[in-house]
Amino acid sequence: MPGFRNTVLGAAALLALAAVPAAAQRTLTVGASSAPTGMDPHYHSSNMNNAQLRQVFDLLIDLDSSGGFVPRLAESWRAIDDRTWEFRLREGVRFHDGTPFRAEDVAFSYARVPTVPNSPGPFTPAVRLISRVEVVDPRTIRFHTREPHPFLEHDIAAVFILSRSIHANATLGDFNGGRAMVGTGPYRFVSYAIGDRLEITRNPDYWGPAQPWDRVITRVIPNAGARSAALLSGDVDVIDSVPSQDVPRLEREARVAVFGVAANTTSYIMPDAVRETTPFVTDKQGRPLDRNPLRDVRVRQALSMGINRQGVVERLLNGQGVPADQFAAPALQGRAPGLPPLPYDPARARALLAEAGYPDGFRITIHGPNGWFPGDADVMQAIAQGWTRIGIETRVEVLPPANLFSRATAREFTMFMTTFTANYGANMLRQVVMTRNQATGTGPFNRQHWSSPRMDELVARAMVTMDTAQRDAITADALRIATEELGVIPIHFLRLVWATQRARVRYEPDPRWYTNAMLSHPVN
Repeated sequence: MPGFRNTVLGAAALLALAAVPAAAQRTLTVGASSAPTGMDPHYHSSNMNNAQLRQVFDLLIDLDSSGGFVPRLAESWRAIDDRTWEFRLREGVRFHDGTPFRAEDVAFSYARVPTVPNSPGPFTPAVRLISRVEVVDPRTIRFHTREPHPFLEHDIAAVFILSRSIHANATLGDFNGGRAMVGTGPYRFVSYAIGDRLEITRNPDYWGPAQPWDRVITRVIPNAGARSAALLSGDVDVIDSVPSQDVPRLEREARVAVFGVAANTTSYIMPDAVRETTPFVTDKQGRPLDRNPLRDVRVRQALSMGINRQGVVERLLNGQGVPADQFAAPALQGRAPGLPPLPYDPARARALLAEAGYPDGFRITIHGPNGWFPGDADVMQAIAQGWTRIGIETRVEVLPPANLFSRATAREFTMFMTTFTANYGANMLRQVVMTRNQATGTGPFNRQHWSSPRMDELVARAMVTMDTAQRDAITADALRIATEELGVIPIHFLRLVWATQRARVRYEPDPRWYTNAMLSHPVN
């Protein structure tokens, strides 16, 4: 494909690295819990994908670990009015193959996002309110929005910038195969073995501060025990998703440093509360039910009351997390204040099932990931035990994350567990709970096609309300409705833990659940 010169680029990067004296080279080896689901920067908005790809590709602006906006390819920006934002681009930036970065590349990137096929989690919400990207001059871009957009900076910080000349016809296969892995970021692509490892090298021509690592190898180690063992043996320098049971042990290790942060991440269950019949529900003799019990809010309330969230966090996760009281994590702007903890009440749950016409319960299967977040499979087993106690015999099936997400998007499940990370409460609802609508970009992660018109109306208002206090109040009301209706059933707010070789690496924990070289700092 024209413009794909990264095979030569990869060889050049290796030759440049070989020219560095061995003693002066700094190699970072990361043990990651899961692999990217695809290397196209516009394919799947997931924590692992975004964390890895931001090493090779750039954004116009970004959020730092404390939640503040920082310049990247845009050196400055301003709101001209409620519907127009202007961004001033950096001068002299080049893609890794030498192609100049131009204003037209920004317009191309935002136009490309909705065209990426078969995405299990598209970036479309970040671009749907943008009516036009205007190239004012070679260094100035203006975004025109259809309505007032108080969260435009957040949306701009979500989309990686590609090159019109390099990536005009690039497919997911081109990115996965490395041919299209040409960005403007601090590291250059060398190689990628799908589901196994990614290798990158420092970009000597990066527009920003020079990165301290000459070479970075990210190894995918899904087994939590194997990740901890790799760190203790010195095979890797940093690991993510430290299992909760290993945290105390690693904290006692003199050669290991442990870094944790409360994440902007909620684990949740999404029931199929829409279809008249659903595939993984039967009576206790294994016969399909003639109607879907999850359509009844009383059944969803019973399921929620059958989850001992406090017990999950305290006993199963050793305190690494917080039981959920709503969908939005504690740090998120606009979350509903004063909500009581979601109750654990097995007796009331059984009564609700009887009221809904299921006094004897039924059978159900819950699907979920293995190795997506610390203790995920164990959490599902604990939930299944709780539901069995209230009369719903529950089976657990765990899948590799990529397989889970693609099948969930195809609506193959009755019930599945996953997580979502966001920087503000309205975005949690816009992405996961709002009615799925390709034209407006809402609900791309609403994989069960749940719909709540009264909540939709509030979220839509919040997304265009410029006054912060009014917007937060509207968002809080929407979150209360989501908590009442339980189109998603929140479980807990994650606490994330990384561990490093103390003598080599200090890690900067990021509440967005990012693991990469840019957050790994040499000790000396």
